[in-house]
Amino acid sequence: MNNTKLYWLFSAALYLALPAICYGSVESTLSAIQTRLITTVLPLAAILGLVFAGLSFVAGSPNAKGRFLLAIVGAVVGFGAPSIMEFIRSMVR
Repeated sequence: MNNTKLYWLFSAALYLALPAICYGSVESTLSAIQTRLITTVLPLAAILGLVFAGLSFVAGSPNAKGRFLLAIVGAVVGFGAPSIMEFIRSMVR
């Protein structure tokens, strides 16, 4: 990985984690990072996966149907993550 890609990867990770690091306790920091991941990163990854699967389907890739199915499952998990987490928390408490 060249230095430019590494710089942008580190910058993106710092951007996602920096507001959460400013809190006082470890628990609130982890909670803020988890919230940022669930509300920003998972839906973004799901949309990018759907776009990639759609483009490969249009291009005629033989693996397009499998990619599209996995992208849909990823989108369901990505957009349903807050509800899934709340369900798990209610079961544990």
